[in-house]
Amino acid sequence: MLNQNSFIEKQIQFTQHIRDPQHQPKPDDVEERRMAIYRDLIYNNVEGFISSGFPVIRSIYSEENWHKLIRDFFIKHQCHTPLFLEISQEFIAYLQNERKTQAEDPAGLIELAHYEWVELALSISQVENDLTLVNPNGNLLEQHPVISNLAWPLSYAFPVHKMSAEYLPKQVPEQATHLIVYRDRLDEVQFMEINAVTARLLALINEQPESSGRQILEIIAEELQADLNTVINGGLNGLQDLQARGIIIGISYQPD
Repeated sequence: MLNQNSFIEKQIQFTQHIRDPQHQPKPDDVEERRMAIYRDLIYNNVEGFISSGFPVIRSIYSEENWHKLIRDFFIKHQCHTPLFLEISQEFIAYLQNERKTQAEDPAGLIELAHYEWVELALSISQVENDLTLVNPNGNLLEQHPVISNLAWPLSYAFPVHKMSAEYLPKQVPEQATHLIVYRDRLDEVQFMEINAVTARLLALINEQPESSGRQILEIIAEELQADLNTVINGGLNGLQDLQARGIIIGISYQPD
C-alpha cells in the first residue's frame, strides 16, 4: 500500500510524464502500453479541441510546428479550469504570458487567437438582453440607442479577419481594424467590419448612457471638425443599419 506522500509523488510523476514524455520518466510500476493510452488520449483531446477552436492558426503552422506549439502549451501552462469549453481561454493565456516568440509564429498571433476565440465565446454566451428597459421602436436620434449585450465591438492592430496561411502581414498596418462580432436574431454569430467613426460611435454609446443619438453625433462632428448635418444624416443611416442587424436593439425605455 502506498502512503499518502508516496501516492501524491506518484501522481505528480504520472502527470509530469503526460505533459512532457520526452524529458519526464513515467512511473516505474506503470506498464508502457497503459501509459501510452493516457498520453495519447489526453494530448489528442486537447490538441483536437484547440485545433477546432483556432482553425486559422492551425492552418498557418506546419504539422511539426503545430505539435511543437501544443506540446509547449502542455508543458508550460497550468490550466485553471477542467472545462473543455474554456481550454481556448487557457490557450490564449499561454500565448500572452508563457509563449516565447518562435520564428514560425506569425505577427499578430495573440490578436488572431483572440478573434478566433470570440466566435466560440459568443456562440455559447448565456447573456441575454433585458428588453423590459428597451423600446425597439423609439427615435434613435432623440433617445439613447442601446447596444445588444450579444454585440461586441472589437479593435485590433492587425487585420485579423483577413489573416490566413496566404496572408500574414509582417508589420502592424498604419490603420487599425475595427469589427463588431454579434449574435443575430437567429442566434447565428456574424462578423461586420466597421470604420473608425462607427467604432467611436459605439464607444460613445457605451460611455454616455444619458446622451441621445443626436448628442453623440454632435460630439463626433466636433471631433472630426465636419459638417454637423452631414454627420447626423450619415450617423442616422448607420444607426438604422446597426438596428436592422440586431446590433442596436432600440432605445432606452422612456415610461410615459
